[in-house]
Amino acid sequence: MLRTVMAWPSGRWAKWGVLVFWLVAVAALAPLGGKLTDVQKNDMSAWLPANAESTKALKLSEDFREKETIPTLIIYDRASGVTPADLAKAKADTTAFTSLPEVQKQVVGPIPSKDGKAIQTIVTLKIGDEGWGGLSKTVDKMIDAAEKGGGGLRVHATGPGGYAADSGKIFTGGDKTLMFATVGIVVLILLFTYRSPLLWLLPLITAGLSLGSAQGLIYLLAKNAGLTVNAQSSFILTVLVFGAATDYALLLIARYREELRRHEDRHEAMAEALHRSGPAIVASAATVAVSLLVLTLAELQSTKGLGPVCAVGIGVGLLGMMTLLPALLVIFGRWMFWPVRPTFGSAEPTEGGLWARVGRRVSVRPRLVWVVTAVVLGVFALGMLDLKADGIAQKDSYTKTTQAVTGEEIQAAHFPAGSGQPVVVIANAAAAGEVKTRLAGIAGVGEVTEPVVKNGHAYIEGTLDASADSKDAEKTVEKVRTELHTVSGAAAKVGGGTALKIDVDAASAHDVKLIIPVVLLVVFGILALLLRSLLAPLLLIVTVVLSFGATLGVSAVVFDKVFGFTGADTSFPLWAFVFLVALGIDYNIFLVTRVREEAMTGGTRRGALTGLAATGGVITSAGLVLAGTFGALGSMPLVFTAEIGFAVAFGVLLDTIIVRSVLVTALTLDIGRHMWWPSALGKRRDSDPPAGEDELRPAMAGQ
Repeated sequence: MLRTVMAWPSGRWAKWGVLVFWLVAVAALAPLGGKLTDVQKNDMSAWLPANAESTKALKLSEDFREKETIPTLIIYDRASGVTPADLAKAKADTTAFTSLPEVQKQVVGPIPSKDGKAIQTIVTLKIGDEGWGGLSKTVDKMIDAAEKGGGGLRVHATGPGGYAADSGKIFTGGDKTLMFATVGIVVLILLFTYRSPLLWLLPLITAGLSLGSAQGLIYLLAKNAGLTVNAQSSFILTVLVFGAATDYALLLIARYREELRRHEDRHEAMAEALHRSGPAIVASAATVAVSLLVLTLAELQSTKGLGPVCAVGIGVGLLGMMTLLPALLVIFGRWMFWPVRPTFGSAEPTEGGLWARVGRRVSVRPRLVWVVTAVVLGVFALGMLDLKADGIAQKDSYTKTTQAVTGEEIQAAHFPAGSGQPVVVIANAAAAGEVKTRLAGIAGVGEVTEPVVKNGHAYIEGTLDASADSKDAEKTVEKVRTELHTVSGAAAKVGGGTALKIDVDAASAHDVKLIIPVVLLVVFGILALLLRSLLAPLLLIVTVVLSFGATLGVSAVVFDKVFGFTGADTSFPLWAFVFLVALGIDYNIFLVTRVREEAMTGGTRRGALTGLAATGGVITSAGLVLAGTFGALGSMPLVFTAEIGFAVAFGVLLDTIIVRSVLVTALTLDIGRHMWWPSALGKRRDSDPPAGEDELRPAMAGQ
């Protein structure tokens, strides 16, 4: 029954039905995928923990200002000092700003600095339907208006609105750059892997159609079912679908090519290939998708939304590679493999010779090999002690200098560091006077505004002495919360940019403690069902976790010593864990399912070496594809994407080259049949001596 279901897309008539289905699906969904940015939610509520104090303060503050607005600082400066004419120009600019429909009429300033070298105007912008992209356009209009007739007066937009505008430009224009970089990397690796000018087209086309269909489906879910999509999950989706789907294609095509040499009919060859490789591919995709869905347990909204979006992408990518790709392969026939077509009865080139030799070397002293490998990985993992994943300042979150970064540097040099991003307090109106007095008396808080009362609540702002995203500002806001929470009857809620960061960091810490154990349990369950064993899944998870630790350790050193980053986002460890464990376990699934298949007939020791030789080439290629696609994230000028890209790329290569080929193989050779405990296979003794070169030839011929 399973074989019939798996083999269905390769049927003589079914293949045409599959093709028609995909053509219709793509025609319906791809145009919707092009509108995905229309349903993205990049406002505060789409990122923040739902029950955090800062989120509640943000909600209450809607009584005092329009919903979905963001403060923006317009900074003017002149090296020789601003003149009265400059101040008059800045004042005139406020009229030009408020003429824009996206700008609220209440503008603060212009305010000259005490040293006479800069001017600051605080403008509140409305976040429209275009989100960050719309903010970018508005900020550009404001800067253009301010620069006209300035006579050398420099103008920059910074603060929350300025940084949001910069992010909008990156995500709006960077998605195309990321797409081209990802596709280019995949094409190069597929050309190198297949050494064919034609074959690479089929997996690439399938991956592209899968991505377009996934984006269309996600658009429908976001528009009609409440699925949250933001810019972050959208660009991760592109990389993940191309990388993971191409991996599945590599495994399927490798097995199909093997079966073409054993079956004269290509439909039968594909049916057998799907039957043999299908369970491993489905299990791999299920591991990734379910692990991603675990992210829905997160408190942080941006993390919570990432899971379902990427899980949909993985599901559609799997469907494409298990239906459309097999149909296309049997439709086009063997000539797609030109110039080296796998003819019936021919011998396969020994591309797996390298991994066969690695296996033989490991088999000499497997216990020593796995112990030494584990110790080395453990030493690498010590670098985690230096990982600074406690958040980074906004000005340090870009890999290049943006106009908002320059504006913040100028603003910090001439104005109080916290101006423009105050601590916000919402309290019951009856306690407004006491709250204002207490707030003004807290060290680190400068000027405090008079309470504004509306609907039984009072709105108060306090200017921070320290930069809003600094550790000193966080300590001050924590003191504010401690103090104001003791005001009887005030029910004070403390918000603002610094409070938001504190709550986001706390939510990230909570998510790490909750989600990592759950993901490990989910992965263990899937592996146990697939391998019908309890010991093998446990060992595989230990190896991947050790690999994850080593990756974070190396990443910490590279981030600090090579890239010069000041730290990492608080969500970085969790994202890296989910991607590395879910994706890294794929390669162990590809290997160990083949080992188990071979062990059924030749024993576990022979199966370990045969499995490594048979899957070595394709898994290495798959690792290169996934590492390359995540490495493409470095094309975006963001520290977060650069760090995630490097960590996943390095970790995948570590899993592919060291953990799978050396550590897992050595453990399997050392533990032997007990790997499969408590299944019947674990009780079957190896009847043959350790595998030699003659025993490996059939596997090498199956590459």
